[in-house]
Amino acid sequence: MSLRLRIAFSSILVGLLVLGLKLVAYWWTGSVALYSDALESVVNVASAIAAFLAVWFAAKPADSNHPYGHHKVEYFAAVLVGVMIVLAALSIIRAAWMAYVDPQPVEFSVQGLAVNGLASVLNGVWAFVLIRVGRQHRSLALVADGKHLVTDVVSSLGVLVGVLLVFATGVQALDSVLAGLVAINILWSGWGLVKESIGGLMDEAVSPALQDKIREAISEAGAGALEAHDLRTRSAGHVIFIDFHLVVPGDMTVDRAHEICDRVEEGIAKGVPGARTTIHVEPEHKAKHTGIVVL
Repeated sequence: MSLRLRIAFSSILVGLLVLGLKLVAYWWTGSVALYSDALESVVNVASAIAAFLAVWFAAKPADSNHPYGHHKVEYFAAVLVGVMIVLAALSIIRAAWMAYVDPQPVEFSVQGLAVNGLASVLNGVWAFVLIRVGRQHRSLALVADGKHLVTDVVSSLGVLVGVLLVFATGVQALDSVLAGLVAINILWSGWGLVKESIGGLMDEAVSPALQDKIREAISEAGAGALEAHDLRTRSAGHVIFIDFHLVVPGDMTVDRAHEICDRVEEGIAKGVPGARTTIHVEPEHKAKHTGIVVL
């Protein structure tokens, strides 16, 4: 089992543990804000399962029906997680409104607040692990799961502060208001995740910084060629697809041009792990004099 898959599976176990802790905290206090926090953890578990399935499926090799591989499934998983986050937020808003209309007493429980705080610490540590591993291996599913947990941690801290304010002031409405604010924060997180995932499905180009790194690799490794132009990039999970036109002297042999292409591909692979490069070789009269100048 790969590291990405092990991390994705462990995320399910962590999510279940955190969910259990938050449900205990809600049971001890009766706080609707803590209930909303626990409900978001249900979504965390669902998103962890979706991330695990996405990472597992994305690792499958290319086949006749999917010659470019299965990497984009991570974007679909991220969209699914985003939709679940939005649905959870709407459910929390409903619970907050019901509690505001018909407020219920919140019981002060040091144990309940401590358990909820422990759950937040676990979420924070695991979010750091997910984002770090996800970025290292360019797995949107893991990064999305980690960012969702970060949102959960922020929400949980807000909930704890709000519940303490209820106990300190005796104003029960603060519990419902805070639950509503948590829901708005969750809703924003879900929208951001869906937007990022749709960008991947629409084959958005990689970041300008990464494009500069690709151009630099082409320039340094393309000795013998004249220029490169029409650079295009797109991401699919942890794989980055790159294609461009490489202009060579008109009298250059095919073997020599192929050697240059191999060298350029190796240069790109060193700077951009996971890159899949396609090069279209053109004679010098096709030069546009606007692309990448080969050193």
